[in-house]
Amino acid sequence: MGGVLYLAIIVLGGLAEGFVMNRLVMPGDAAATAHNILASPLLWRLGVAGNLIVPLCAVALTWVFYLLLRPVSKRLVLLSVFFNLVSLAVEAVSKLFLLLVEPILGNAGYLKAFEPRQLQVLADLALASHGIAFNIALIFFGCGCLVDGYLIFRSGYLPKAVGILMQLAGLAYLTACLSALFTPAFAELITPAILVLPLVGESSLCLWLLAKGVNIAKWNERISAG
Repeated sequence: MGGVLYLAIIVLGGLAEGFVMNRLVMPGDAAATAHNILASPLLWRLGVAGNLIVPLCAVALTWVFYLLLRPVSKRLVLLSVFFNLVSLAVEAVSKLFLLLVEPILGNAGYLKAFEPRQLQVLADLALASHGIAFNIALIFFGCGCLVDGYLIFRSGYLPKAVGILMQLAGLAYLTACLSALFTPAFAELITPAILVLPLVGESSLCLWLLAKGVNIAKWNERISAG
């Protein structure tokens, strides 16, 4: 179940953020972005829907990880849960800004009160707000990855290498998102290259859960020891 949920998150997140947003949103060009969204409303809505489904899957995945890693440390796994729930709460709110974009651009009533250029800027502001909130969410998620990686490394029933990769993913998220918020020039230098680490780390855990799962004998040893 954990592997399937993680795969859904990776695929939907990749399509929504990696494909739809990159295809329709033109950074620094509000007019071109507005034109692209209005010209491809179905694609835009599919992207927003994917963005909304991801947090739903992630809530269930957080529960799975809690059950999976609880034998290692009940206190640390709760810390991971708290980091992830805060991350998901902020991420869910961030999708509000995406849901505002199309109504801002396509509402006939707004055109009576605002010039088209003004509506384009408002829509661009909503997209920028989503980006800021999403980066904040990923900072908490990165902290959760650090804790999860440590728990996986110490578990004995999941590969230590996967734990290390998850911790590197967490560090990459923290570096990329803090840079995007506070040092945009540095963020442009390291992005998207630094995001390879989260892709490798999370994909390795996803594929291991799908293909291998946990070492049941060592899992039972941990349960007995606890």
